[in-house]
Amino acid sequence: MKVNVQSVNFHADQKLVNLIQQKLDKLENHFDNVIYADVYLKVEKASDKENKISEILLSIPGDEIICKKRGRRFEVGVDECVSSLERQLQKRKRKFNVQVA
Repeated sequence: MKVNVQSVNFHADQKLVNLIQQKLDKLENHFDNVIYADVYLKVEKASDKENKISEILLSIPGDEIICKKRGRRFEVGVDECVSSLERQLQKRKRKFNVQVA
C-alpha cells in the first residue's frame, strides 16, 4: 500500500514516518484491497496541550474511510486511528460478504 505523509507546521522525522508505515501495513491483514493512505499530521498553535492532530484517509475500491484524532503525541493519535480504521474495515468486509452471499 502506498502511504503519503504530510506534516503541517512542523517537519516529521523518518522515525515517525516509518512507524506510520508499519502501523498501516497491518491493515492489509484485514482488508487486502487498500489502494493508498493519506496521513495528515498537524500541529495547532493553541495553548492546549492536546494540539496534535492525526488524520488518516484510507482509499479502498469504491469508497474512502477517514479517521481524525487529537492528542498530545502523534504516535498515540495514529495508533487510535489505525484501531478505528481496522474496526471500520472489518465491518465493511462483513457487510460486503453478506451482500455477495
